[in-house]
Amino acid sequence: MIKKSYFFIPLLLIFTGCTASKSVADNSEHNINTNNNTNKEIIISYEEYQKLFKSEKEEKFEPIITPEEYKAMIEEGKTKKTKELSSNASDKEIKAALMEFYNEWKNVKYKFGGNSKKGIDCSAFTQRIFKEKFNVKIPRSTRTQVKSGEGIKKSQLQLGDLVFFKTGKYDRHVGVYMGDGNFMHASIKGIKFTKLNKPFYKKAYWTSRRILD
Repeated sequence: MIKKSYFFIPLLLIFTGCTASKSVADNSEHNINTNNNTNKEIIISYEEYQKLFKSEKEEKFEPIITPEEYKAMIEEGKTKKTKELSSNASDKEIKAALMEFYNEWKNVKYKFGGNSKKGIDCSAFTQRIFKEKFNVKIPRSTRTQVKSGEGIKKSQLQLGDLVFFKTGKYDRHVGVYMGDGNFMHASIKGIKFTKLNKPFYKKAYWTSRRILD
């Protein structure tokens, strides 16, 4: 009888252990599947999206556009955002682009050698205008920008022309002509508009260059 017990007890333990292991394995597998389901990205169709966010009442006031219309709107927005003016743009387009650039930079302080919104100097300012708004590359420094484009007389100035000044024995300054006798520049007082006939700049006037055709 004792021998039979010795044989029966290990057999019972083996059977119980297998059952428990299977239970643990099942639970583990269930947890893994649960986690996988939790992390799995749920993608719904356009029709399902409509059912979730559209009601009869909302439809009267907020009509839902088609997928094609939505895609067209997105593409149109990207085009407007990335569109650059050509060098032969109209005066109205040039004026709008220059004013847009001014509004983006009007609170930036002057910094000699600067080329960011933490601080910028006059030639970096004009370089950025032509690159960002007209996709036209001009050199970085005032002394090299004065060799760009076509030389013109002061009386021939047009919107978008560069105006140069000798502000000291070795110092040079540059701005963009804005029409009506004004030019926009990064001055020591920041980004501003100044009259060409202001005594200091009238005396310091050097030359002008036409960059845009």
